[in-house]
Amino acid sequence: MMKTVLVVDDETRLVDLVRAYLTQQGYRVVSAPNGHEALFVARQEKPDLIVLDLMMPEMDGYTFLQHHRRERNTPVIVLTARDDQDDKVVGLELGADDYLTKPFRPRELLARIRAVLRRAGQSEPEGAVLRCREVTLDRELHLVRVGERAVDLTPSEFELLAALISTPGRAFTRLELLDRMQGAAYEGYERTVDVHIRNLRAKLEPDPASPSYIETVYGVGYRFAQD
Repeated sequence: MMKTVLVVDDETRLVDLVRAYLTQQGYRVVSAPNGHEALFVARQEKPDLIVLDLMMPEMDGYTFLQHHRRERNTPVIVLTARDDQDDKVVGLELGADDYLTKPFRPRELLARIRAVLRRAGQSEPEGAVLRCREVTLDRELHLVRVGERAVDLTPSEFELLAALISTPGRAFTRLELLDRMQGAAYEGYERTVDVHIRNLRAKLEPDPASPSYIETVYGVGYRFAQD
């Protein structure tokens, strides 16, 4: 089934380039020049993935992400105009799954899109349910619950939690978790994991400031506490 990608950017030449390349690769591409119009397009088209510029007129990418995440957990790749870690971190904190720095090669964007869509669509055989304490993760249904409370996670957050809860008590390094989240196509940096962990704690923990599920293992990384 053809996947739909929403490209949100006010640079017409860039949008046209991405549209032409992705169309050749079998994707359906829709676009919007700013966050305000992107909200409308996203509601109408329900894209499988969004490529989002952060700096745009009328409504920037940050504001769009804040609004869109209240409605849907569509995978998002953010575009940053410069190699600024603060821009990347803010985008990830708002729920983006990956980032790409301008200028970029269309082939690199395609690799990121395929990787993110693969994570979003991953499924395991029936019965592939992970449980530890009050947390349940169902890979086939892509559902997470804490007790009876359903928790909405982005694809990256889901994969990160799946890695941690698969072996409770084991300390995972940040590089191991990056590999579980992103795969070989991703040239990430370790702070990405810290941002996603902070987001996960905000969604899972009764008190994110004093986490009881996801523990920090100083000098190593993180683990899912067994008790």
